[in-house]
Amino acid sequence: MIFDLKMIREFYKNYPARVDAAKAKLKRPLTLSEKILYAHLHEDSPLQEYKRGSDYVFFQVDRVAMQDATAQMALLQFMTCGRKKVAVPSTVHCDHLITAEVGAAKDMAVALDKNKEVFDFLSSVSQKYGIGFWKPGAGIIHQIVLENYAFPGGMMIGTDSHTVNAGGAGMVAIGVGGADAVDAMSGMGWELQMPKLIGVKLTGKLRGWSSPKDVILAVAGILTVKGGTGAIVEYFGPGAQSMSATGKGTICNMGAEIGATTSTFGYDKSMARYLKATGRSKVAAMCNKVADYLTGDAECYANPEKYFDQVIEIDLSKLEPHINGPFTPDLAWPLSKFAAAVKKNKYPAKLEVGLIGSCTNSSYEDLTRAASVARQAREKNLEVKSEFTITPGSEQIRYTAERDGILNDFSQIGGVVLANACGPCIGQWSRHMDDMKRPNSIMTSFNRNFTGRNDGNPNTHAFVASPEIVTAFAIAGDLTFNPKKGTLVNRKGETVKLDPPKGIELPKNGFAVEDAGYIAPAKGGVKVLVDKKSDRLQLLKPFVPITNAELQNMRVLIKAKGKCTTDHISMAGPWLKYRGHLENISNNCYIGATNAFNDERNKVLNVEKGEYMEVPASARFYQKKGIGTIIFGEENLGEGSSREHAAMEPRYLGVKAVVVKSFARIHQTNLKKQGMLALTFANPANYDKVRQDDKVSILGFDKFAPGKPLQIRLDHADGTSETFDVNHTYNEQQIGWVRAGSALNKIRKDFGVK
Repeated sequence: MIFDLKMIREFYKNYPARVDAAKAKLKRPLTLSEKILYAHLHEDSPLQEYKRGSDYVFFQVDRVAMQDATAQMALLQFMTCGRKKVAVPSTVHCDHLITAEVGAAKDMAVALDKNKEVFDFLSSVSQKYGIGFWKPGAGIIHQIVLENYAFPGGMMIGTDSHTVNAGGAGMVAIGVGGADAVDAMSGMGWELQMPKLIGVKLTGKLRGWSSPKDVILAVAGILTVKGGTGAIVEYFGPGAQSMSATGKGTICNMGAEIGATTSTFGYDKSMARYLKATGRSKVAAMCNKVADYLTGDAECYANPEKYFDQVIEIDLSKLEPHINGPFTPDLAWPLSKFAAAVKKNKYPAKLEVGLIGSCTNSSYEDLTRAASVARQAREKNLEVKSEFTITPGSEQIRYTAERDGILNDFSQIGGVVLANACGPCIGQWSRHMDDMKRPNSIMTSFNRNFTGRNDGNPNTHAFVASPEIVTAFAIAGDLTFNPKKGTLVNRKGETVKLDPPKGIELPKNGFAVEDAGYIAPAKGGVKVLVDKKSDRLQLLKPFVPITNAELQNMRVLIKAKGKCTTDHISMAGPWLKYRGHLENISNNCYIGATNAFNDERNKVLNVEKGEYMEVPASARFYQKKGIGTIIFGEENLGEGSSREHAAMEPRYLGVKAVVVKSFARIHQTNLKKQGMLALTFANPANYDKVRQDDKVSILGFDKFAPGKPLQIRLDHADGTSETFDVNHTYNEQQIGWVRAGSALNKIRKDFGVK
């Protein structure tokens, strides 16, 4: 089955002319990213040259995808906007609310029982509003999109930061908050600051233990977690064409870890092979007819420094396997240097768990490469020293892997197959551990390894690598082992060595599945019910616009110190069950952030009460007293997941502004969408001037305008005051969101909804 075939046919019919028009207008060759962006301009943004990194542009996206944790809030918002059906093809995927504990079958049964209310809500909303629904167990959103919906040259948004995975099929696919999804689903243009362009030229060919995963692990080490902010990373060169489409997807997926708007590859034979293998030969045929339009112009790749804002070159033939971590995905260690790093930094050398799969690395090729290592362990009489889990990305992958004996290769060395869901990657992991505060090490083929993300233990040292490297280390159980050079002693006392992995790009007998898990929208007669007494779901009330008076004499809710991701601001794990209930989930607001005044978490001074309190409790106390609050932070605040709850929770609790040294893109947009002030220090050193007992006022809000800084006045408890500038990136439209109370309020007004 090919989804949205009519839309795709129409797209390829018009796409070349749109690209040609853009080239004629700009009078120069175009990169792939530019071709896709300019071909998707919304009618509200006329065809003209837009300045990268500054101009805001409206785009007409081809589709929207939502996972269950973020879809709840997105659809609760959409229900209020006045539309009877979604205006663009949209889907919901149930992958986040399934906790990994003992194995797929039992874990699924528990999840279906515990989350029935939420799954029923999402199913009914999808049925009512014309949204495709992928039921629990169908698979992880990004794998499902790659297998069924992604098409070269297309543009989509999704309510998950790893929506960028679809770049492996040549899309510009961007992670957003739920309010952005509502814009697109309601038929409005979707706004984005025109991205800068980073070109990554790949030469040579991967060999031995090196894999596509190592490309992005190396790039993360080069660019860091904020180096891609505001940019699209476009991969090109002979090395790019030598990799599989799913390998490209892995690279794009982890582009979220460098803050990139998205990442993408040009259309080539590997994408054609993948489209055909996943039942989309008709799409491949259409792509072949316009292939030159689905990659960057030759001039751009011949002289990349002229057309990209930054260029990186990587020789795949020389690329070592990498292991990144702990605690941040950009701490990159080439395999040859990893053992020394473990010893020097005193990381726990014993590997307790190896976890492979997830949305990042669960393709057929990934699993076959890891399985070839597992098969060696059995044949060479090696014992697996670590706990070992496998997470298939979709039911189609799981079914095919089981049919072809791949899952059996894992089970024979003690591997446990988990449900087709996110599980441990997002903290949905009921880990078997004696002491959940004990320092320990795990290694995953996932994408993120922030403190406490996988299991809630801040002392878990999580490292990220390819599935085959993870499998090898799980067999060794020792982080100082080097699978390229090291040897192991088997059950017979023999010294043996692991051979490099061997993978199969696509299944010889094709993909197969009995029940993929898709439910089409109903034609009518569906009611959506939300129990007023529910602690999982809660209908939304519009936010009230911020006034100038409320911005005077605010109190500091928290001054966050160091890395502060959306996991710190709105934790996942057990809190996922409240993603559809704003009041309840607001009880986790900033509880993971470190308070700069005492280096503790979830312990802040409430000046009015004269005692230390938990962050949400302090916010509620100020709110009841009618006192506005403000949050301060450091660099790249809000990196990581796209969860808009990290913006909605402080908004709900009375926070008026967030002031930082710099923001991650999605979080800054989410704050704007919810009608808050997202500001940056003109002088980052002014962060140090903020005291916990200050009264804080924002000056100039009555004349809030694009390009015009605001000011902050700190009235210290000792009677002194300090005033300094803060910058913003709001345009007229976004200022309208703030004046209306939120972007959603403005949409409702535009549609005549009171």
